[in-house]
Amino acid sequence: MKCEEYSIDYGKLVIRFTVVRRKRKTLEIAVEPDSTVSIAAPLSASLESIERKVRKRAAWIQEQQRYFEQFSPRTPDRRYLPGETHLYLGRQYRLKVVKSALSTVKLFRGRIVVQSTQPESSKETKRLLDEWYATKARLKFSERLGTCLQRFSRPAFVVPSGMTIRLMRKRWGSMSKRRRLLLNLRMIQAPVDAIDYVITHELCHILEPNHNAAFYRILSKAMNDWEYRKELLERILA
Repeated sequence: MKCEEYSIDYGKLVIRFTVVRRKRKTLEIAVEPDSTVSIAAPLSASLESIERKVRKRAAWIQEQQRYFEQFSPRTPDRRYLPGETHLYLGRQYRLKVVKSALSTVKLFRGRIVVQSTQPESSKETKRLLDEWYATKARLKFSERLGTCLQRFSRPAFVVPSGMTIRLMRKRWGSMSKRRRLLLNLRMIQAPVDAIDYVITHELCHILEPNHNAAFYRILSKAMNDWEYRKELLERILA
């Protein structure tokens, strides 16, 4: 899918944004956790109409960017070395790597213990830890989806057609037109309250695809403390 890059002047500031065109009727602006601005636009939308929308929402865009900037600097890349800390469900665990005939990962006495046939290889440690996170995410996200469905008065109306989990750089989750729930693997590092926020947020998109007033009414009814949970997510995974 082609991504177009543009910018507009807004006072003394320059707002840069990317545009992805899809088969849709409305235009949607999103500010990502890294403060970049992305726009999903109808195939027929002119550049002039997109720029008008960006200028109209410029104050809101700046507000969202300031919100995300408070969590900077972001956590540095992990090196997968013994003694390093890693998150799981909102808690920090020290990484311990030991030599073993079998490769496994487990939690033990406040540590993530990686038993490895190649304990000197940080690449192998990363592979084993990534696989462990992925296994935990499949189990935990499925469990939390069942819980989040009960937040709605008619759970059957918001059941997704399926769930995909993968590592994403910008988004915590999304809901496709075919009602397939996509979740960021990184969320397995966040507290359950934050995981529930993302899942509930995406389930609301089955009822209302856009981030408009109707959407936030649905979200607030299903989860009245969603703003706290959103901030928790950004703070923990910064």
